[in-house]
Amino acid sequence: MVRIGIVGCGTIGSGLARAVAAGRIPARLAGIANRSRGRAEALAAQLSPSPPILELPELVRAADLVAEAATGESLQAIVPACLREGKDVFVISVGGLLDHEAWLQEADRRGCRILIASGAIAGLDGVRGAAAGRVDSVTLVTRKPPQGLAGAPFVVEHGIDVYACTEDTLIFDGTAREACRGFPTNVNVSAALSLAGIGPDLTRVRIFCAPGERFNCHRIEVQGEFGRLAVKIHNVPSATNPRSGVLSISASVAQLAEYARTWRPRPAA
Repeated sequence: MVRIGIVGCGTIGSGLARAVAAGRIPARLAGIANRSRGRAEALAAQLSPSPPILELPELVRAADLVAEAATGESLQAIVPACLREGKDVFVISVGGLLDHEAWLQEADRRGCRILIASGAIAGLDGVRGAAAGRVDSVTLVTRKPPQGLAGAPFVVEHGIDVYACTEDTLIFDGTAREACRGFPTNVNVSAALSLAGIGPDLTRVRIFCAPGERFNCHRIEVQGEFGRLAVKIHNVPSATNPRSGVLSISASVAQLAEYARTWRPRPAA
């Protein structure tokens, strides 16, 4: 049975840990890590069996795959640590990969995998198919209620009071790379979309603050020689973290469950 280590004990990390403990991900929980040990201890106490709380180097050695459910900044430590040990890594903060293409090349050389979470969107298989031919444009339009955008670096830097919006208000229009820098915990879906398609500098992102909206809404539009693809998602925000949607958690559980079912141990060197 594959051993999974989890870094981050927030909404998604806790959801993954509970899914392993409940058998929805057919794996063994090798351990958990979190910047705040108290939070990790609180989560471990809720699980049966209670997993060990480990520092990152210990966690990487104990696991076959490390699931990152922390922040884009944490990838700076997590991914290189996994690559050094030849371990697979599942990345939820996908925006943190955009400036590190060398990591993907290094994973190929070392025979390990960097798995990318699809997050709260659908249709990435169609985007990949379209990108095999000529693609003229890829656009993501995101609408979120104010609480799903408050505190984002772009919002703070530009002095935007999202709670003052009284109607749908465009607060960002730029590339996926720019969106991930300005909204690192809000629009990781744009990074996943860009990696599946034509890249972070050609993928366009528009973000609206939508007061009164109950959902995190995403609309993907792709045009090219294949025709036109359009996908709409209305995702219920997590009760504990409005920046993340319920689909982000369930999609990550499903992705890791599929990985666990097909995982095979590597032959000894």
